[in-house]
Amino acid sequence: MPIQIILIFSLISIFYIYFGYPILIHALSLIKEKYINKKNIQPTVTIIIAAYNEAESIKETVTNKLKLNYPHDKIEIIVVSDESTDETDNIVTAYCDSRIRLIRQTPRAGKTSALNLAVPFAQGEIIVFSDANSHYDSQALRHLVANFADPEVGYVTGKMIYTNSDGTMVGDGCSAYMKYENFLRQAESKTGSIVGVDGGIDAMRKDLYQRMNPDQLPDFVQPLMVVTRGYRVVYEPKALLKEASLKSSHDEYRMRVRVALRAFWAISDMKHLLSFSLNPLFSWQLWSHKLLRYLCFIFLLSAFCSNIILLGCGWSYTFLFVLQCSFYGAALITSTLESSGKTSVLLGFIRYFTLLNLACAQAFVKFLRRQKQVTWTPRKG
Repeated sequence: MPIQIILIFSLISIFYIYFGYPILIHALSLIKEKYINKKNIQPTVTIIIAAYNEAESIKETVTNKLKLNYPHDKIEIIVVSDESTDETDNIVTAYCDSRIRLIRQTPRAGKTSALNLAVPFAQGEIIVFSDANSHYDSQALRHLVANFADPEVGYVTGKMIYTNSDGTMVGDGCSAYMKYENFLRQAESKTGSIVGVDGGIDAMRKDLYQRMNPDQLPDFVQPLMVVTRGYRVVYEPKALLKEASLKSSHDEYRMRVRVALRAFWAISDMKHLLSFSLNPLFSWQLWSHKLLRYLCFIFLLSAFCSNIILLGCGWSYTFLFVLQCSFYGAALITSTLESSGKTSVLLGFIRYFTLLNLACAQAFVKFLRRQKQVTWTPRKG
């Protein structure tokens, strides 16, 4: 029966996206590991921070970068204020340090344009991209640049750790999801290049930087451009970054819609990398880790709808339907449990999983309508 085929295909696709691909890429990393020739090098570094109305966090972030365990004469910091209307500019200019530079972008044009504006002024051999609320471990920079001793490495991303001191389920789910992502990046890095990076702690060779369109997602498109030029994009788990997770599901959802929308456009712009004739391994990774992941909501929806149609055709379909309803029901009741002080890592992950796929669905509709989002608002930790 065609409807049964749809259900089975949907379930297999969901399993492959979240379990099959991780198992396969991990197995491949064990069979054929591609090593990185790391060395303790100290190239000049420019840290670029794009900021829009970040008065609450910019001072702490800049101070954090100044305290990194790295030769002070080899670090410069460029803060690009995207036409901020608060005290962001004044806070940055108040530093009496020649290593810190403020560039004001007017009119407001978004993070990608801010990076395009700042890079030509960078003096460092290595460019590091930091968010305005990103706090690095004191050794993070040393661990990042050590990878560039290998001439095949063009881009490096660190390890993001989400914190949620208030114990919210959004934070639990976000943290669990990042552990899952970091597991994938570890395996992908061993096989050659990773597909996804963290925009808050990324580094690349300055001479590899290419200008991007204002609507493109920099921490997705720029690494893909590096891969296109024949260099590796790798993961450095010792370069640690701590960021506060979003406390509100609404804030997290809005952020995920924006990221997913820009990711769809990024994949569209770099669709040549989906062709297996160019780089079969990386194409498989891009399909599995990114495109299919962003489209997983289609398989989730088709599995649910086809399951409804098959109710009454056997106890197994009834059991599967109850299982799906319980899963989505758990995602709905977490807010009630959270308000009563009851938290669970498992429930937090279920809620976050559902939130991510709903965000991808809305982003895909926006993409089909040819909508784009260039500017952003600060994350609320």
